[in-house]
Amino acid sequence: MQAAAQAATILPEIGQHYGGGFVSGFYLQDGRRYVSITAGAEHELTGEWGEYGVKIEGADSMTDSRANTEAMAAAGSELAQQVLALEIGGHTDWAIPARDVQELQYRNLKPTTNKNYAWGRDGENHSSLPPGDLYSEESPVQTTVEAFKAGGQEAFRPEWYWSSSQRSAGTAFGMYFNAGYQDYYGKYLELRVRPVRSQLIQ
Repeated sequence: MQAAAQAATILPEIGQHYGGGFVSGFYLQDGRRYVSITAGAEHELTGEWGEYGVKIEGADSMTDSRANTEAMAAAGSELAQQVLALEIGGHTDWAIPARDVQELQYRNLKPTTNKNYAWGRDGENHSSLPPGDLYSEESPVQTTVEAFKAGGQEAFRPEWYWSSSQRSAGTAFGMYFNAGYQDYYGKYLELRVRPVRSQLIQ
């Protein structure tokens, strides 16, 4: 039993191929620990978040990517419906990352060597393990995972990506992967999405 408990505490490494994608971080949700798994670059999608001016109930979580995405899809979001239809590595529980889950993608898999945007509350993430501090211009640094560095086959593009976390009837949160800028934008804009799935850490 002791050996089993010890094995259960061994966590996969950032960037490791795992669970149909790549490990992008760890976070807490409802007191439980999860590993966040980011899909490969070939599975990126582009589209509008949803209907502008419509507040979607159930799409406000900063950590529950799947619940947000399911709420979006039920409300008619074609982008969310496409993500829910994905099957990657035998897994069908993919989602648009919630805001705090998306932040882990940048913090741990930052593609560029650019200075970070460090004006507002960019990088603050109370859900992440360990808790994420505000970005400075120098931190986080470019990822050490070769495939995710700029020009690598899995690298995020230096563009805006949607999260599934709604800000208001007209806006939702997104992130600029060129410099780590977190903001919210009109739902009618066509931005990129890098799907994620989560797995409970025993």
